[in-house]
This record gives sequence, structure tokens and C-alpha cells, in this order.
Amino acid sequence: MENHPDHKVAFITGSAQGLGLAIAQNLLGRGWKVTLFDLDAEAGDEAITALPRDQQDRTLFFHGDIAKEADVTVAIQQTVDRFGRIDGLVNNAGIADPHCGPVEHLDWENWQRVINVNLGGAFLATKHATQHLRKTHGAIVNITSTRAFQSEANTEAYAASKGGMVALTHALAVSLSGDVRVNAIAPGWIEVGDWQKSANHEDPQHRDIDREQHPAGRIGTPEDIAKMTAFLLDDEQSGFMTGETIRIDGGMTHKMIYAQ
Repeated sequence: MENHPDHKVAFITGSAQGLGLAIAQNLLGRGWKVTLFDLDAEAGDEAITALPRDQQDRTLFFHGDIAKEADVTVAIQQTVDRFGRIDGLVNNAGIADPHCGPVEHLDWENWQRVINVNLGGAFLATKHATQHLRKTHGAIVNITSTRAFQSEANTEAYAASKGGMVALTHALAVSLSGDVRVNAIAPGWIEVGDWQKSANHEDPQHRDIDREQHPAGRIGTPEDIAKMTAFLLDDEQSGFMTGETIRIDGGMTHKMIYAQ
């Protein structure tokens, strides 16, 4: 395990399962302390219990709604109270289902909820973590999506929220320049079925065509995103990078597709 004498601290939203949990486990394995912030208390309890004892001692779970500023404020403060600092913020929380039906039937309340969670949550976490990140010259990683650049039909709310994350990333990179680096990852198809809590766990079932359609020859894994997140949080590795959005999609957004 890589040693960090000062135990850097990461605050990760949407981290009780899926991509967020993989990111948390990767950072814990590198010696970080981590706060898991998630709306699913059951998943959070499972995630903590499954960790080795030494990693449990370096992990804090906070049950809260990323779209509620009061929850975010308390969670950030509890992180600083417990660990003394914040070096990395990973804005991963989001409503994962991109499909919302025809736009003329999309309820305003549903639109607002997706925007408030996926985009507003990243804003709130950044707002309240920034004062601490400035002190450590830390870094922010926003998890957006390749749907910020290409779409299926009837995905307007999700696409808008993820496109907003790309713009938020470069805006923050300029606003926080010299103090905090801000980058984003845009995942493509990442299989998370086997990274869900036990009640929702699914063993991946993929067809050959699912894998072969990717120029990389396979479907992505949460570890693919976790490794890039660790890279972007590490100033020694990526200290000259800020404002960037890195696509990790097996090459799919570069593939030209014609009707046959």
C-alpha cells in the first residue's frame, strides 16, 4: 500500500455503491481517509462493514441528500472535524437513469430533481468544500458522462445535467486557479451491477456484440474510473492539468456508425 504520512482526505458523493464506492476503495488502498456521502443508508452500512478494519478506521459515512444544502454543510464540517482537512472532492452523486420520456411529457418536478441532484449537488459540495481545498491546494474531480457530448432520444434532463458538469468544470478551474485544480471524467458504458448493495446486486451478463462494439474490446469497469480519479487527485501525477474532461468510454465517442 502506498503510504501517505499525513493521510490525505477525500470527500466523495454518491459513494456507497457503484462508481463512487470503487473510487473510495481505490483511494483507501492508497492510504487516504475518505468520507462516503450517500442517500442510501443501507448501502452505506454495507460498504463500511465490508472494508478491512484499518480502512474502516479511515472512513466516515454520512447519510444525506446531495441536493439539500444543510446536509452537505454538515457532512463537510463533520469531515473536517473528524479528519482535520479535505484534499480531494469527488462529485459523483447522480440520478443514474438517463431516460425521462418524450420532452412534452417531462414533468417540471422530475426535470428539477435531476438537475438539482446531478448538477446542483456538485455545486453545493464544491461551495462548501472549497475553503478547505484552498488550504491544502487540493483537487476536484467531477464525474460527468459521455452523454454530455452525444445522446439517445428522451434523455434531456440527464444530458443537460451532465453537459452542465463539463461547463462547471472549466468555469471552476478558472475561478479557483492557483489554489484548486478541477477536472472531470466522462465515463461511457461502465458495468456497475456487481458494485451494488446486496439487495440490488447483479452479476454482469454481456453479449459478444456488447463488448465488440467498443474499440477497446470490452465494457468498462468501476476500477477504470477509480484509477483515473486517483490520477487526477494526485498533484505529482496531474499537477499541470485543470479544466479538462477526460472521456473513458472504450473509444465509443470516436466511432463512426452508419446505417447498414
